[in-house]
Amino acid sequence: MNEVLDGIAGYHVRTKHANRRYAPGPGFLDWETQPDPFRTFAGARRVALPLRPGAETPPLGGLEARRPSPLDSDGLGLFLELALGLSAWKEVEDVRWALRNNPSSGNLHPTEGWLVLPPVDGIGVAPGLYHYAPFHHALEERCRLDALPADLAEGAFLLALSSIPWRESWKYGERAFRYCQHDVGHALAAASYAAACLGWHLRVLTAPGDEELAALLGLDRPESCHRFEPEHPDLIALVSPEPLPEPPLRPVGGVWAGQANVLSPDHEVWEAIGRALALSEKPATEPAPRPPSLSMPPLPGSAEPAGAVIRRRRSAQAMDGATGMGLEAFRRVLAATLPDHGRVPWRSWPWAARLSLLLFVHRVDGLAPGLFLLVRDPAALERLRADCQPRFAWTRAMPDLPLYALAEGDVTWTATELSCTQNIAGRGAFSLGMLADFDRTLAEDGAWAYRRLFWEAGMIGQVLYLEATAAGLSGTGIGCYHDDEVHDLLGLAPGSQAWQSLYHFTIGGAVEDARIATRPAYGHLNPAGSPP
Repeated sequence: MNEVLDGIAGYHVRTKHANRRYAPGPGFLDWETQPDPFRTFAGARRVALPLRPGAETPPLGGLEARRPSPLDSDGLGLFLELALGLSAWKEVEDVRWALRNNPSSGNLHPTEGWLVLPPVDGIGVAPGLYHYAPFHHALEERCRLDALPADLAEGAFLLALSSIPWRESWKYGERAFRYCQHDVGHALAAASYAAACLGWHLRVLTAPGDEELAALLGLDRPESCHRFEPEHPDLIALVSPEPLPEPPLRPVGGVWAGQANVLSPDHEVWEAIGRALALSEKPATEPAPRPPSLSMPPLPGSAEPAGAVIRRRRSAQAMDGATGMGLEAFRRVLAATLPDHGRVPWRSWPWAARLSLLLFVHRVDGLAPGLFLLVRDPAALERLRADCQPRFAWTRAMPDLPLYALAEGDVTWTATELSCTQNIAGRGAFSLGMLADFDRTLAEDGAWAYRRLFWEAGMIGQVLYLEATAAGLSGTGIGCYHDDEVHDLLGLAPGSQAWQSLYHFTIGGAVEDARIATRPAYGHLNPAGSPP
């Protein structure tokens, strides 16, 4: 490894949790400095978007068949609501907080969304860069562009994502950088599903580097953020009526407007996050070749409209320890995580799969409880078998899925203990850890791919959320787990980073808290689409 790879690998080691040692964090929550979850730009022209709760969307299991909708304010309103908009408000006594269609670690939402649009009736008469403001369900025009930064076909536009790490580090300290990347993956998958609801194709551009993306989004400008609340670019994607080749980006000028709001009155600086950002900066590259695809078996998908599933999704706070899962539903959930590049959301992901799923099966009909592994990258199978402890059976559990039974037995306490002794991991139908082909990916693609591994984990998490919801169950992402104890369970060599667990997840029957009331997502807006 070179110095940069050693540095980002060092950040990963430094931010691991263990049974007797947790990653450096704040120790307590200073509620007076909790960051505002809503970014706004004072002085920027704001364009209210229509809300379309009654709009028809295709079934979750048939998103690929939708004919493309026109690029207009109605389409953009539905796309951004389903991708990054609010799903509900929660209230208990005098405390109120918003939920969104894209989940976030701790509901803190470091991810911001941006659009680069051609002239669109009702939006703007010239090309423009717009920030999406989910509270207002509106676009804020940050820059009236002199020209588009890419040659876009009719009906096409660009979506970009960026992150404000302070929103996560306020609660989670140094480990927050990992969670920001999870949230990017969740948001990317959410946008892929939302685009498909309109018949649009979304695909991440692989060539642009962080420096040119920061310039395009204005994140290198002093008015873009407070000095202790830096915002950094994550990715940019092409959204189009049909699949198109990756267009090159070019610098463009324009007239800028707007001043970013200050999110907190005071801050704690986590230098390890700043170093990790610098080490994992993405350089400009040639477009990546199309990755291999692993076809999903032809299983019947959910007939429920995708929009309804997306809006209904919630993160379970507790599991009942009794609700199980049918075998066919279990197969469907796992199949949906396979990197089938003909299916949503994986047609949006332009890189090869690098994560496999270590499953703790508790209550799945027709499947003995125990430890299983879903191998999402066929090229990784033999290396995984060689690196794991020899007592594992590696018995093929299903003929049409790359699912292997490793060991039978009750794993409820094992799952609970590994996930920071959180009962939610052992009281669902099953839980899992996402195991990354870590050293190989960084060696082949560079230190910036550290972020990409977590994006892939977040995308898998979003698939699990929606498939669980469609099956009548609930899911929850788990960012707190004992990293190396997961590796020890598999018998991986101590100190090796060949394989690393990056994210945990659980699916089961949720226990609802009757004290918490649910309010409409946009009840605070008047019919014109702005606060009264």
